[in-house]
Amino acid sequence: MRLNRREFAGFLGAAWVAPVLMGQTARPNVGAIERERMIRLGTAALEGAVVGIAEMPGVGSPGGKQDYFSSASFGAHREALRRMCVRVAALAGAYGVTREDRFAEAATRVLRVWCCGEKTRMTPHLRFARVEATAKDTGTAEGVIEGVYLAEVAVAIPFLAASPALTDEDLAGVKRWFTEYLAWLMAEEDSGPRIAALARDRRDRHGSSWMLQAVASARCVKDDTTLGALRHRFERVLIRAQMVAYGNFPAEIVTPNPYRNSLWNLDMLAGACELLSNGFENVWEYELQDGPGMRAALAYHFQYIAHREKWPYPADAAHFLELPLRRPALLFAARAYTRPEYADLWKTLPADPPEALAESFPIRQPYLWVTKPPFRVA
Repeated sequence: MRLNRREFAGFLGAAWVAPVLMGQTARPNVGAIERERMIRLGTAALEGAVVGIAEMPGVGSPGGKQDYFSSASFGAHREALRRMCVRVAALAGAYGVTREDRFAEAATRVLRVWCCGEKTRMTPHLRFARVEATAKDTGTAEGVIEGVYLAEVAVAIPFLAASPALTDEDLAGVKRWFTEYLAWLMAEEDSGPRIAALARDRRDRHGSSWMLQAVASARCVKDDTTLGALRHRFERVLIRAQMVAYGNFPAEIVTPNPYRNSLWNLDMLAGACELLSNGFENVWEYELQDGPGMRAALAYHFQYIAHREKWPYPADAAHFLELPLRRPALLFAARAYTRPEYADLWKTLPADPPEALAESFPIRQPYLWVTKPPFRVA
Protein backbone atom coordinates (compact mmCIF):
# COMPACT_ATOMS: atom_id res chain seq x y z
CA MET A 1 0.00 0.00 0.00
CA ARG A 2 1.43 3.37 -1.07
CA LEU A 3 0.97 6.40 1.23
CA ASN A 4 0.84 9.98 0.06
CA ARG A 5 2.89 12.65 1.84
CA ARG A 6 0.11 13.67 4.25
CA GLU A 7 -0.73 10.08 5.17
CA PHE A 8 2.95 9.28 5.69
CA ALA A 9 3.44 12.29 7.95
CA GLY A 10 0.37 11.31 9.93
CA PHE A 11 1.67 7.78 10.29
CA LEU A 12 5.04 9.01 11.57
CA GLY A 13 3.36 11.42 13.97
CA ALA A 14 1.14 8.70 15.39
CA ALA A 15 4.13 6.39 15.78
CA TRP A 16 6.03 9.13 17.66
CA VAL A 17 3.27 9.99 20.13
CA ALA A 18 2.02 6.43 20.69
CA PRO A 19 4.50 5.59 23.47
CA VAL A 20 3.55 8.79 25.28
CA LEU A 21 -0.17 8.19 24.96
CA MET A 22 0.17 4.55 26.00
CA GLY A 23 1.70 5.71 29.25
CA GLN A 24 -1.36 7.79 30.00
CA THR A 25 -4.71 6.58 31.19
CA ALA A 26 -7.83 8.25 32.46
CA ARG A 27 -8.58 5.23 34.65
CA PRO A 28 -5.43 4.46 36.64
CA ASN A 29 -5.26 1.41 38.86
CA VAL A 30 -5.98 3.17 42.15
CA GLY A 31 -5.56 -0.01 44.16
CA ALA A 32 -2.04 -0.52 42.85
CA ILE A 33 -1.07 3.14 43.14
CA GLU A 34 -2.39 3.52 46.68
CA ARG A 35 -1.84 0.00 48.00
CA GLU A 36 1.23 0.74 50.11
CA ARG A 37 -0.33 3.90 51.49
CA MET A 38 -3.62 2.18 52.32
CA ILE A 39 -1.91 -0.69 54.13
CA ARG A 40 0.25 1.77 56.08
CA LEU A 41 -2.76 3.83 57.16
CA GLY A 42 -4.86 0.76 57.87
CA THR A 43 -2.13 -0.80 60.00
CA ALA A 44 -1.77 2.42 61.99
CA ALA A 45 -5.55 2.48 62.48
CA LEU A 46 -5.44 -0.93 64.16
CA GLU A 47 -3.85 0.68 67.18
CA GLY A 48 -5.61 2.58 69.93
CA ALA A 49 -8.74 2.19 72.00
CA VAL A 50 -12.20 2.90 70.63
CA VAL A 51 -13.78 5.80 72.49
CA GLY A 52 -17.38 6.66 71.67
CA ILE A 53 -18.67 10.19 71.77
CA ALA A 54 -20.93 9.33 74.71
CA GLU A 55 -17.83 8.59 76.77
CA MET A 56 -16.23 11.96 76.15
CA PRO A 57 -16.35 14.80 78.69
CA GLY A 58 -18.86 17.56 78.11
CA VAL A 59 -21.55 15.39 76.57
CA GLY A 60 -24.95 16.96 76.99
CA SER A 61 -26.94 19.39 74.92
CA PRO A 62 -27.65 22.93 76.12
CA GLY A 63 -31.17 21.72 76.84
CA GLY A 64 -29.91 19.09 79.28
CA LYS A 65 -30.48 16.07 77.03
CA GLN A 66 -27.83 13.42 76.58
CA ASP A 67 -26.24 14.37 73.29
CA TYR A 68 -23.03 15.71 71.84
CA PHE A 69 -21.44 18.85 70.36
CA SER A 70 -22.24 20.89 73.46
CA SER A 71 -21.28 24.56 73.47
CA ALA A 72 -18.31 23.86 75.71
CA SER A 73 -16.95 20.79 73.95
CA PHE A 74 -18.12 20.73 70.35
CA GLY A 75 -14.52 21.21 69.13
CA ALA A 76 -13.37 18.02 70.87
CA HIS A 77 -16.48 16.15 69.73
CA ARG A 78 -16.02 17.33 66.15
CA GLU A 79 -12.42 16.17 66.19
CA ALA A 80 -13.41 12.78 67.62
CA LEU A 81 -16.00 12.33 64.88
CA ARG A 82 -13.52 13.21 62.14
CA ARG A 83 -10.86 10.88 63.51
CA MET A 84 -13.37 8.04 63.80
CA CYS A 85 -14.40 8.46 60.17
CA VAL A 86 -10.81 8.63 58.94
CA ARG A 87 -10.01 5.50 60.95
CA VAL A 88 -12.89 3.44 59.58
CA ALA A 89 -12.12 4.51 56.01
CA ALA A 90 -8.45 3.62 56.41
CA LEU A 91 -9.34 0.17 57.76
CA ALA A 92 -11.84 -0.40 54.95
CA GLY A 93 -9.27 0.60 52.35
CA ALA A 94 -6.67 -1.74 53.81
CA TYR A 95 -9.21 -4.56 53.90
CA GLY A 96 -10.17 -3.82 50.30
CA VAL A 97 -6.66 -4.32 48.94
CA THR A 98 -5.57 -7.16 51.25
CA ARG A 99 -8.79 -9.01 52.20
CA GLU A 100 -7.30 -9.44 55.67
CA ASP A 101 -10.11 -9.73 58.19
CA ARG A 102 -8.07 -8.04 60.93
CA PHE A 103 -8.78 -4.70 59.27
CA ALA A 104 -12.50 -5.37 58.99
CA GLU A 105 -12.60 -6.59 62.58
CA ALA A 106 -11.02 -3.37 63.83
CA ALA A 107 -13.45 -1.27 61.78
CA THR A 108 -16.37 -3.28 63.11
CA ARG A 109 -15.33 -2.58 66.70
CA VAL A 110 -15.42 1.14 65.96
CA LEU A 111 -18.80 0.95 64.23
CA ARG A 112 -20.33 -1.03 67.08
CA VAL A 113 -19.45 1.75 69.50
CA TRP A 114 -20.35 4.72 67.30
CA CYS A 115 -23.39 3.37 65.45
CA CYS A 116 -24.78 0.26 67.16
CA GLY A 117 -24.30 0.45 70.92
CA GLU A 118 -27.45 1.72 72.61
CA LYS A 119 -25.48 3.55 75.30
CA THR A 120 -22.42 4.50 73.26
CA ARG A 121 -23.64 5.40 69.79
CA MET A 122 -23.65 8.89 68.40
CA THR A 123 -27.17 10.26 68.14
CA PRO A 124 -27.89 10.34 64.37
CA HIS A 125 -28.19 14.09 63.93
CA LEU A 126 -26.06 17.23 64.16
CA ARG A 127 -28.63 19.36 65.93
CA PHE A 128 -26.08 20.71 68.40
CA ALA A 129 -23.06 21.13 66.11
CA ARG A 130 -21.39 24.52 66.44
CA VAL A 131 -23.69 25.60 69.23
CA GLU A 132 -23.26 29.30 69.86
CA ALA A 133 -22.64 30.39 73.44
CA THR A 134 -25.78 32.53 73.29
CA ALA A 135 -28.02 29.80 71.88
CA LYS A 136 -30.30 27.93 74.24
CA ASP A 137 -30.99 24.66 72.57
CA THR A 138 -29.64 24.37 69.06
CA GLY A 139 -26.63 24.57 66.82
CA THR A 140 -26.16 26.28 63.47
CA ALA A 141 -26.57 25.33 59.83
CA GLU A 142 -22.81 25.70 59.42
CA GLY A 143 -22.40 22.86 61.91
CA VAL A 144 -23.75 20.30 59.45
CA ILE A 145 -20.43 20.35 57.64
CA GLU A 146 -18.88 18.71 60.71
CA GLY A 147 -20.52 15.47 59.60
CA VAL A 148 -19.13 15.46 56.05
CA TYR A 149 -16.55 12.80 56.98
CA LEU A 150 -19.42 10.39 57.59
CA ALA A 151 -19.86 10.19 53.81
CA GLU A 152 -16.71 8.09 53.46
CA VAL A 153 -17.83 5.80 56.27
CA ALA A 154 -21.06 5.19 54.35
CA VAL A 155 -19.03 4.45 51.20
CA ALA A 156 -16.81 2.05 53.18
CA ILE A 157 -19.67 -0.09 54.51
CA PRO A 158 -20.14 -2.28 51.37
CA PHE A 159 -16.43 -3.17 51.50
CA LEU A 160 -16.54 -4.11 55.17
CA ALA A 161 -19.75 -6.07 54.58
CA ALA A 162 -17.74 -8.51 52.46
CA SER A 163 -15.95 -9.71 55.58
CA PRO A 164 -17.55 -12.07 58.12
CA ALA A 165 -16.18 -9.70 60.78
CA LEU A 166 -19.11 -7.39 60.11
CA THR A 167 -22.00 -9.62 61.10
CA ASP A 168 -25.52 -9.29 59.76
CA GLU A 169 -26.54 -7.79 63.08
CA ASP A 170 -23.73 -5.24 62.92
CA LEU A 171 -24.58 -4.38 59.34
CA ALA A 172 -28.25 -3.91 60.19
CA GLY A 173 -27.32 -1.64 63.09
CA VAL A 174 -25.04 0.52 60.94
CA LYS A 175 -27.65 0.82 58.20
CA ARG A 176 -30.28 1.71 60.77
CA TRP A 177 -28.04 4.52 62.01
CA PHE A 178 -27.54 5.90 58.50
CA THR A 179 -31.26 5.58 57.79
CA GLU A 180 -32.01 7.74 60.82
CA TYR A 181 -29.26 10.19 59.93
CA LEU A 182 -30.58 10.48 56.37
CA ALA A 183 -34.08 11.12 57.70
CA TRP A 184 -32.71 14.01 59.77
CA LEU A 185 -30.80 15.44 56.81
CA MET A 186 -33.89 15.28 54.59
CA ALA A 187 -36.39 16.58 57.17
CA GLU A 188 -37.95 19.94 56.46
CA GLU A 189 -38.71 20.50 60.14
CA ASP A 190 -36.63 19.93 63.24
CA SER A 191 -37.27 20.30 66.94
CA GLY A 192 -35.95 23.83 66.67
CA PRO A 193 -34.58 25.82 63.71
CA ARG A 194 -34.41 23.89 60.42
CA ILE A 195 -30.71 23.14 60.79
CA ALA A 196 -30.32 20.54 58.02
CA ALA A 197 -32.63 22.33 55.58
CA LEU A 198 -30.80 25.60 56.13
CA ALA A 199 -27.49 23.88 55.40
CA ARG A 200 -28.99 22.30 52.27
CA ASP A 201 -29.97 25.72 50.93
CA ARG A 202 -26.57 27.33 51.40
CA ARG A 203 -24.91 28.36 48.14
CA ASP A 204 -21.43 27.27 49.18
CA ARG A 205 -19.44 24.36 50.61
CA HIS A 206 -22.00 23.94 53.39
CA GLY A 207 -24.66 23.08 50.81
CA SER A 208 -22.21 20.73 49.08
CA SER A 209 -21.46 19.04 52.38
CA TRP A 210 -25.16 18.43 52.97
CA MET A 211 -25.49 16.95 49.48
CA LEU A 212 -22.50 14.62 49.84
CA GLN A 213 -23.68 13.34 53.22
CA ALA A 214 -27.22 12.77 52.00
CA VAL A 215 -26.14 11.01 48.80
CA ALA A 216 -23.66 8.74 50.60
CA SER A 217 -26.20 7.86 53.29
CA ALA A 218 -28.90 7.10 50.73
CA ARG A 219 -26.49 4.92 48.74
CA CYS A 220 -25.49 3.05 51.89
CA VAL A 221 -29.09 2.15 52.76
CA LYS A 222 -30.12 1.71 49.09
CA ASP A 223 -32.82 4.38 49.20
CA ASP A 224 -33.38 4.82 45.46
CA THR A 225 -36.28 7.22 45.90
CA THR A 226 -34.16 9.67 47.88
CA LEU A 227 -31.27 9.23 45.46
CA GLY A 228 -33.57 10.23 42.61
CA ALA A 229 -34.64 13.36 44.47
CA LEU A 230 -31.03 14.23 45.27
CA ARG A 231 -30.01 13.70 41.65
CA HIS A 232 -32.73 16.10 40.55
CA ARG A 233 -31.67 18.68 43.14
CA PHE A 234 -28.01 18.42 42.15
CA GLU A 235 -28.79 19.07 38.51
CA ARG A 236 -31.58 21.62 38.80
CA VAL A 237 -30.70 23.55 41.96
CA LEU A 238 -27.21 23.05 43.29
CA ILE A 239 -25.19 23.64 40.11
CA ARG A 240 -26.92 26.94 39.35
CA ALA A 241 -26.73 28.05 42.98
CA GLN A 242 -23.01 27.47 43.30
CA MET A 243 -21.11 28.13 40.10
CA VAL A 244 -20.94 30.60 37.24
CA ALA A 245 -20.59 29.79 33.56
CA TYR A 246 -16.81 29.41 33.51
CA GLY A 247 -16.77 27.11 36.53
CA ASN A 248 -15.67 28.91 39.69
CA PHE A 249 -17.52 29.25 42.99
CA PRO A 250 -18.32 32.90 43.80
CA ALA A 251 -19.24 32.18 47.44
CA GLU A 252 -15.83 30.57 48.11
CA ILE A 253 -13.53 33.12 46.53
CA VAL A 254 -14.65 35.81 49.01
CA THR A 255 -13.73 33.71 52.06
CA PRO A 256 -10.44 34.11 53.99
CA ASN A 257 -9.20 30.89 52.35
CA PRO A 258 -10.56 31.06 48.79
CA TYR A 259 -8.17 28.51 47.24
CA ARG A 260 -8.63 25.88 49.95
CA ASN A 261 -12.39 26.30 50.12
CA SER A 262 -12.81 26.21 46.34
CA LEU A 263 -10.91 22.92 46.11
CA TRP A 264 -12.73 21.53 49.13
CA ASN A 265 -16.04 22.39 47.49
CA LEU A 266 -14.91 20.88 44.19
CA ASP A 267 -14.02 17.59 45.91
CA MET A 268 -17.40 17.35 47.63
CA LEU A 269 -19.33 18.07 44.44
CA ALA A 270 -17.22 15.55 42.53
CA GLY A 271 -17.82 12.95 45.24
CA ALA A 272 -21.57 13.52 45.01
CA CYS A 273 -21.39 13.24 41.22
CA GLU A 274 -19.54 9.95 41.48
CA LEU A 275 -22.15 8.47 43.82
CA LEU A 276 -25.17 9.84 41.95
CA SER A 277 -24.07 8.59 38.52
CA ASN A 278 -24.98 5.10 37.41
CA GLY A 279 -25.43 3.08 34.25
CA PHE A 280 -28.66 4.92 33.46
CA GLU A 281 -27.92 8.51 34.47
CA ASN A 282 -24.58 10.31 34.25
CA VAL A 283 -24.71 13.40 36.43
CA TRP A 284 -21.19 14.34 35.31
CA GLU A 285 -22.52 15.25 31.88
CA TYR A 286 -25.32 17.53 33.05
CA GLU A 287 -24.93 21.19 32.11
CA LEU A 288 -27.28 24.14 32.33
CA GLN A 289 -28.22 25.87 29.09
CA ASP A 290 -26.05 28.87 29.92
CA GLY A 291 -22.98 26.78 30.62
CA PRO A 292 -22.32 25.82 34.25
CA GLY A 293 -21.64 22.18 34.94
CA MET A 294 -19.05 19.94 36.52
CA ARG A 295 -17.04 19.77 33.30
CA ALA A 296 -16.53 23.54 33.43
CA ALA A 297 -15.74 23.45 37.16
CA LEU A 298 -13.02 20.82 36.70
CA ALA A 299 -11.51 22.52 33.66
CA TYR A 300 -11.41 25.85 35.50
CA HIS A 301 -9.80 24.53 38.67
CA PHE A 302 -7.44 22.09 36.95
CA GLN A 303 -5.21 24.91 35.73
CA TYR A 304 -4.84 26.29 39.26
CA ILE A 305 -4.24 22.88 40.82
CA ALA A 306 -1.45 22.37 38.30
CA HIS A 307 -0.13 25.91 38.84
CA ARG A 308 -1.06 27.33 42.23
CA GLU A 309 0.99 30.44 41.51
CA LYS A 310 -1.49 31.43 38.78
CA TRP A 311 -4.45 31.53 41.20
CA PRO A 312 -6.20 34.81 40.21
CA TYR A 313 -7.65 35.61 43.64
CA PRO A 314 -6.00 36.49 46.96
CA ALA A 315 -3.88 33.78 48.55
CA ASP A 316 -5.35 31.96 51.52
CA ALA A 317 -4.84 33.49 54.92
CA ALA A 318 -3.10 30.30 56.09
CA HIS A 319 -1.35 27.24 54.61
CA PHE A 320 -1.61 28.42 51.00
CA LEU A 321 1.82 27.04 50.11
CA GLU A 322 0.93 23.57 51.40
CA LEU A 323 -1.84 23.17 48.84
CA PRO A 324 -3.23 21.84 46.51
CA LEU A 325 -2.39 18.23 47.61
CA ARG A 326 -3.96 15.20 45.91
CA ARG A 327 -7.53 16.12 45.05
CA PRO A 328 -9.99 13.25 44.59
CA ALA A 329 -11.96 15.46 42.18
CA LEU A 330 -9.13 15.07 39.66
CA LEU A 331 -9.33 11.28 39.78
CA PHE A 332 -13.12 11.16 39.58
CA ALA A 333 -13.24 13.63 36.68
CA ALA A 334 -10.44 11.89 34.80
CA ARG A 335 -12.57 8.77 34.73
CA ALA A 336 -15.80 10.60 33.95
CA TYR A 337 -14.45 12.74 31.10
CA THR A 338 -11.61 10.51 29.83
CA ARG A 339 -9.02 13.14 30.72
CA PRO A 340 -5.71 11.37 31.39
CA GLU A 341 -4.01 14.66 32.24
CA TYR A 342 -6.28 14.94 35.28
CA ALA A 343 -5.22 11.49 36.46
CA ASP A 344 -1.56 12.22 35.76
CA LEU A 345 -1.67 15.33 37.92
CA TRP A 346 -3.56 13.48 40.66
CA LYS A 347 -0.80 10.86 40.85
CA THR A 348 1.96 13.46 41.29
CA LEU A 349 0.44 15.33 44.26
CA PRO A 350 1.02 14.45 47.94
CA ALA A 351 -1.73 12.12 49.17
CA ASP A 352 -2.01 12.85 52.90
CA PRO A 353 -2.88 16.34 54.14
CA PRO A 354 -1.09 17.88 57.12
CA GLU A 355 -3.20 18.12 60.26
CA ALA A 356 -3.77 21.84 59.73
CA LEU A 357 -5.60 21.07 56.47
CA ALA A 358 -7.17 17.76 57.44
CA GLU A 359 -10.69 19.12 57.92
CA SER A 360 -10.90 20.13 54.24
CA PHE A 361 -10.20 16.56 53.03
CA PRO A 362 -13.33 14.49 53.72
CA ILE A 363 -12.39 11.96 51.00
CA ARG A 364 -9.20 10.18 52.09
CA GLN A 365 -9.61 6.80 50.41
CA PRO A 366 -10.56 7.34 46.74
CA TYR A 367 -10.10 3.61 46.15
CA LEU A 368 -13.39 3.03 47.99
CA TRP A 369 -15.19 5.47 45.68
CA VAL A 370 -14.04 4.10 42.32
CA THR A 371 -13.81 0.36 43.04
CA LYS A 372 -16.62 -2.15 43.02
CA PRO A 373 -17.00 -3.67 46.51
CA PRO A 374 -16.17 -7.38 46.79
CA PHE A 375 -18.82 -10.02 47.30
CA ARG A 376 -19.38 -11.26 50.82
CA VAL A 377 -17.61 -14.53 51.57
CA ALA A 378 -20.06 -17.16 52.81
